[in-house]
Amino acid sequence: MIRLLVLDVDGTLTDGGIYYDSTGNELKKFGVKDGAGLVLARTAGIRVMICTGRECEAVRCRAADLKITDIYQNVPHKADFLQKFFAENSYAREEIAYCGDDLNDLAAMALCGFVACPADAAPEVKARADYQCPQRGGEGAVRGAVEHILRTDGRWHEAVKTAFHVDV
Repeated sequence: MIRLLVLDVDGTLTDGGIYYDSTGNELKKFGVKDGAGLVLARTAGIRVMICTGRECEAVRCRAADLKITDIYQNVPHKADFLQKFFAENSYAREEIAYCGDDLNDLAAMALCGFVACPADAAPEVKARADYQCPQRGGEGAVRGAVEHILRTDGRWHEAVKTAFHVDV
């Protein structure tokens, strides 16, 4: 059963675009559906981590909105960082899911028991993924990955009922 979901940001939680305002601040567009998916993940007992190679205040703000406390930015070698994190927190490979979209995610993906990617991921990532989300990055791909995980292990209906007070 998945206990930890590791997320890339650019191209996964966002559309991959990097926007700058007139003062040079970096802006990102996040999908609301992904936020709902992450609420469901947490409700089902899945710890959510953001691990990204870039650093951006917008990512910090979005993580705070979603109550994600495991946020690691400016991580140039994700696999090295994650291998240590998994060992220190006693995660077994089969308990870890990863959702990413590009070549810099491949080494980290190799450490995880389940790998998902957005529909617009790099071909090499699609070839490695256990599940290709029908949604593009920043347009609900993370929610799609969470839904697939929760439906596969039977936690979907209870998570929806608990989080949103509705039977599906």
